[in-house]
Amino acid sequence: MKRCSLLTAFILLLIFNSAPATAQDFNENNDRWLKGWTDFAPNNTGYPEAEEKLPNIISNHTYLRNDIVYSISGNVYVTNGASLTIQEGTIIRCDYENPANLIITKGSKLIAAGSKAYPIVFTSSKASRSRNSGDWGGIIIAGSGKVNTVSGSGIIEGSFDPVYSVYGGNQIDEETTILRYVRIEFSGNVSKNGIGSNGLSLYGIGTSSIIEDIMVSYSGNDSYNIRGGKNNISKLISFKAQGDDYQISEGFKGNLNNVLAIRHPYINSPQGSHAIKLDGFNVDTGLLKPGAVTDVTITNANLINLSDKTNYQHTTAAISASNSAITYIHNSKISGFSDVVKFDQSYTSLAIIQKAFMMDNSFFNIHGKGIDSNNQTINGTLDILKYNRFTEKFVSVNDLFRDPNSIIAPKFQLKRSLNNYMVMQ
Repeated sequence: MKRCSLLTAFILLLIFNSAPATAQDFNENNDRWLKGWTDFAPNNTGYPEAEEKLPNIISNHTYLRNDIVYSISGNVYVTNGASLTIQEGTIIRCDYENPANLIITKGSKLIAAGSKAYPIVFTSSKASRSRNSGDWGGIIIAGSGKVNTVSGSGIIEGSFDPVYSVYGGNQIDEETTILRYVRIEFSGNVSKNGIGSNGLSLYGIGTSSIIEDIMVSYSGNDSYNIRGGKNNISKLISFKAQGDDYQISEGFKGNLNNVLAIRHPYINSPQGSHAIKLDGFNVDTGLLKPGAVTDVTITNANLINLSDKTNYQHTTAAISASNSAITYIHNSKISGFSDVVKFDQSYTSLAIIQKAFMMDNSFFNIHGKGIDSNNQTINGTLDILKYNRFTEKFVSVNDLFRDPNSIIAPKFQLKRSLNNYMVMQ
């Protein structure tokens, strides 16, 4: 498939030597944070059988020790302002027959502070080599932070007890949760009505929350679902999700730093999946005010679809932006997708697009036009990709990166030096 109109009259192709001196060296070894706690082949990992089952209502402060393997089945609610604290190295086996969900209700707290040597693992109750995407539900955390809905609150998506499903409020600086070095495997169960859980759902989280070094692998739905709230989150991994890797909506404000999304062209939802899906507000619940739409800065991201010239036709845009969402992409790589970004009908002019989307000091390798807009009358949209490097023709993943399929720690450093790639100006 030929690249369409990427090389237009207003684009000057220059070698890297003419780019700004501050440009990132994409061959830099910046993946060290992945080592020691991740698992890119979780179906091969053997886990001990569960010894103790958690109750479905946890209303008192509870501590889980790492010398006991726990199980959860069905919906497990942490309520009444209780804290569920999990020791580093603890394993929680999650039921697939009665798909498990762990729901931290508004006012309660999950403290899951693993370590690089001893991460906390939530995984399927199935034996190794028999686990599948969507074996169980996921982890759902409801906070009291700001949410851009008409009511300032919302109801957790899914078939949950309405008494425990409210989120949102005015506690902007709430410490909603502490999550460090946590792996969530084979989650994202989808119910018969099409509504399902995601790997990690964060609803209205506060600024004092700590969320870093989290890996969601083989989710049957979205890996991360972030709705409202405000926080700076770092070191996130989404590995081979069927849904979107990162879905961000309802006025979330914050930064995502060191973000990795690894997709496969044959693993998608029926409607198509994106590495980043941004929604300015929820059209079903309305918005409190236009200035409070989703606004996120994404830095040091690798958004990778493991596609090659035989299967790239199954890919979508890396980023989907809808309902006036705002984003800034910096120091990042996008590869293997059809386009960099797709805009919906809410972006009605080039001026609006330029205010809502910015990307610089980054690199992309795509097989489409670069920009996909629902409004075909807008001209000059490629202008927003200025000052980024790109491949003149689509390059297959194994030809572009050093070791993208490693089961230890995939490496997405470019094989060739940057002066082999073009700069859009």
